[in-house]
Amino acid sequence: MSISESYPPAFRRVTNDENPPATPVIVQGKDINIPVIDLERLDKEILREACKEWGIFRLENHGVPLALTSRLQEISESLLSLPFEKKRELFAAVKSPLSYFWGTPALNRSGDALKRGAQASNLTMLEGFNVPLSSLSSLSKLPTSTCCDDDAQEEPKLESFRVLMEEYGKHITRIAVSLFEAIAQTLNLELSGNRRSEYLSESTGLIRVYRYPQSSEEAAREALGMEVHTDSSVISILREDESGGLEIMKGEEWFCVKPVANTLIVNLGDMMQVNKVYP
Repeated sequence: MSISESYPPAFRRVTNDENPPATPVIVQGKDINIPVIDLERLDKEILREACKEWGIFRLENHGVPLALTSRLQEISESLLSLPFEKKRELFAAVKSPLSYFWGTPALNRSGDALKRGAQASNLTMLEGFNVPLSSLSSLSKLPTSTCCDDDAQEEPKLESFRVLMEEYGKHITRIAVSLFEAIAQTLNLELSGNRRSEYLSESTGLIRVYRYPQSSEEAAREALGMEVHTDSSVISILREDESGGLEIMKGEEWFCVKPVANTLIVNLGDMMQVNKVYP
């Protein structure tokens, strides 16, 4: 099977399948060093400054085991490398909160990708898996697929993915709660009683695994990995692979944020805007 067969059909004309490079393609551009926050020794003043001046920071000593993230990346890459139709059939057959999407990160309540408007001429080249945080506890309890023999061959891989996602989700939830409580303190927000759940709820949280297909330089002019955007969430926690690709705007200029092993990127979403204190 060629690499292109694993991509959605609409991606195949802009992917570089014939002569893929031997090493990952690294985004070229002006680099920038974003603030670094140590979760084990959290300094509220450094956190306040990072939120106020940047709205994004790198998180180290976050407590997520490297073995877990490495294995989750390996299984994710393996599942995403399946033929496109196989991915659609597999995730439709298994009764699971996990869903497969492509072409847009916007999903409806059923987990299906929303259609892009007619005004969007460029193709958004991304695909991935989506799971609500509120459904993580049920992932490893789900029945296996009995759709067909071919699907059954992928069940051990899918089961490993479920278990790893559940464990990873617990870590991300822990980090999100810890960071939100610390950020709230820098804003003098009252979180006693049930107030925290009013601001930050697992019922609205998501974990997503993205793949951005490789494309030729010429084809990239008519395709987008991700459109220019702000996150609509409270906070987003990102883990990148070694290829990188994250770009941020500082002032009126775009910069590349290079990946750093065993760290996470935390981005403040639109919901964290409080009296324009944090961007």
